[in-house]
Amino acid sequence: MDAVLHSKLRTDADRLSEALDAMSKLFLAPKEQKQLRTFTSSEVAQLLRVSDGYLRKSHFDRKIPEVEQGPGNKRSYTAEDILEIRKILAQNAKDPLQFLPGRREGDKLQIWSTVNFKGGSSKTTTSVHLSQRLALRGYRVLAIDADPQASLTTFFGYQPEIDFRHGGTLYDAIRYNDGETNRVPITEVLRKSYFPNLDLVPGGIMLSEFETETPTALSRGEQPVFFNRIRDSLRQVEDDYDIVIIDCPPQLGYLTMSAVCASTSLLMTIIPERVDLASASQFLNMASGVLEVLHSNGGIGAYDNFTYLLTRFDTSISAQQDLAEWIREILGDSVIPTPFVKSSAVSDAGLGQKTVFEVDLSGSKNRKTYDRAIESINGIADDIERKIQASWGREVDDEA
Repeated sequence: MDAVLHSKLRTDADRLSEALDAMSKLFLAPKEQKQLRTFTSSEVAQLLRVSDGYLRKSHFDRKIPEVEQGPGNKRSYTAEDILEIRKILAQNAKDPLQFLPGRREGDKLQIWSTVNFKGGSSKTTTSVHLSQRLALRGYRVLAIDADPQASLTTFFGYQPEIDFRHGGTLYDAIRYNDGETNRVPITEVLRKSYFPNLDLVPGGIMLSEFETETPTALSRGEQPVFFNRIRDSLRQVEDDYDIVIIDCPPQLGYLTMSAVCASTSLLMTIIPERVDLASASQFLNMASGVLEVLHSNGGIGAYDNFTYLLTRFDTSISAQQDLAEWIREILGDSVIPTPFVKSSAVSDAGLGQKTVFEVDLSGSKNRKTYDRAIESINGIADDIERKIQASWGREVDDEA
């Protein structure tokens, strides 16, 4: 019976993989051709934190290059255009940080891990949208998929079970030596993306091996120990990025602990529902004990932030609003002010392996729905950006 079940599971896995590959070719652009949508003048002004008039005048005075214009002579900006304009405006600005807000000499790399004990809490969706928004804001961002399910990796246009079947994921950079295969520099698995200022370290099913191999590695005293593996790998690219976003698996295993020990801040997603709150409480109880042990063994130091983000927040459900208010009363300023609202726009975009930043909104019948989702995501990213800047001893000026 076991052999029959094993065979069936393998057959079903192969069929599903082939179907996903066919679906990708039919509905999705191949990863080599995946492109980011263009942005309007008002979106660009908001990203640069200047007024629409300032942006228009800069074009008129030829301080910044002209861009493609569409119907009605409306300007259309690519992400590359925005990055070039940032660099030009920063050269003559009184405060270059307004346009290039990343690290300066002495600023430490900001490493944020998104964590939760329970799946379905929008952890990956938060990670990818946060990564993209911060990249659009002018930060050099590295997204790391530490989850064997590799959902974050799929947002970058990959099919992990096919594209990384023979390696090329985070696992290769943190694995233990087995006499034949040794871990590689993280630069060998790092992938440049179609999204300017945003790179990826993919995840994949082989990461599950890290969970099973760690106890044996601990027993034989292999160095570095598991909680230093991601941290050590990131030292190789520390000067290349301002922010690292790590999407952790929905469990408190060795992968999550390695990410947590590498982090300067933690972001825990919480759905404002009773079942999810109970799960969050269990996670925090377990995490507190584990972190105490890691701290006593030199695995972690002090964090800049341990924050909570309310996700899948349905503004039409009064019970969720009441629970959200209750959570804020208990956890106080640790809760990110802006919640991640539940939105069909996010779900619809995800069906096409896209985020709301990638969906072409021209002529969309659901423009208002997308605008609400984007407003929520932008608010979350702005809240976290303030915390990042505060860690560098600076403040974010929200005035355009």
